[in-house]
Amino acid sequence: MTAIAGENVPRHGIRILAIWLVLTAIAVPLIVLVLGPHLPPPHLSAESGDQRNANILMTALMVPIALLVVVFFVYSFVYFRQSGEAILDGPPIRGHAGAQLLWIVLTSVIVLTLAVWGSYTLIASSHGAGGGQGPDPIAKPTGYRHALPVQVIGQQWEWTFRYPTYGGIETRDLAIPDHTLVAFHVTSIDVTHSFWAYELGVKADAVPGVDNIAYVHPRHAGFFQIRCAELCGLWHGHMSKKGRVLSLPAFQSWIAAAQKKNAAIVKYLPTYNHVYFPAPLRRAG
Repeated sequence: MTAIAGENVPRHGIRILAIWLVLTAIAVPLIVLVLGPHLPPPHLSAESGDQRNANILMTALMVPIALLVVVFFVYSFVYFRQSGEAILDGPPIRGHAGAQLLWIVLTSVIVLTLAVWGSYTLIASSHGAGGGQGPDPIAKPTGYRHALPVQVIGQQWEWTFRYPTYGGIETRDLAIPDHTLVAFHVTSIDVTHSFWAYELGVKADAVPGVDNIAYVHPRHAGFFQIRCAELCGLWHGHMSKKGRVLSLPAFQSWIAAAQKKNAAIVKYLPTYNHVYFPAPLRRAG
């Protein structure tokens, strides 16, 4: 019995491998070509596009590993299940040094490759990753000196936005031009918030006294969700609104209208600065 079981092991291994290869050859192209375009986030900016590509890659790598586990368990359930009424002890299970070594090598290669690729994407790419990098970013995108600065101010429980190159006006609405590098200067005037522009692929903490810079390259006009991703008090869930990516002419018209609408209150605003320290007992604005 031991010899027969030993002879069957290679055959079962080949069957499992063959089934796994066939399913992988079917599943991975479906993941990349069919499911991939629908994975989040939407492709509204270069950063969100890179994040979607990363999600596609991670999913495509995860599927063969998951399929191998599923195929092994299903195959074992079908071929090695107990048959008959008699309850018998199964043959002893012994380790296979070659299989164990192969698993360690393959998983190590996958993890190290992803680490190198992820580091390159974050640091060496031409436009950063959409995350806040603090007041002095290391991964500066090409043309960062000419980026349109937009200050994002978190406060309980609202977002406001200042445009220093347009007279320092402050608005409750956020609009940015497409095909223009934008530098979000994210800060807070009370507690820690987190500025999450989902469709843009931007997420940066808003910390009191910190100018947290995040770059974004909008690719086409559209709406994007703005939410607070850091628990900041009772009305944390209320800190949500919609922003807009506009064509350059539409943005110029919008900013001109905003300047006219807010002209009367500009004189009451503090001088534009990277951070603000309001009096403890009053809210800015």
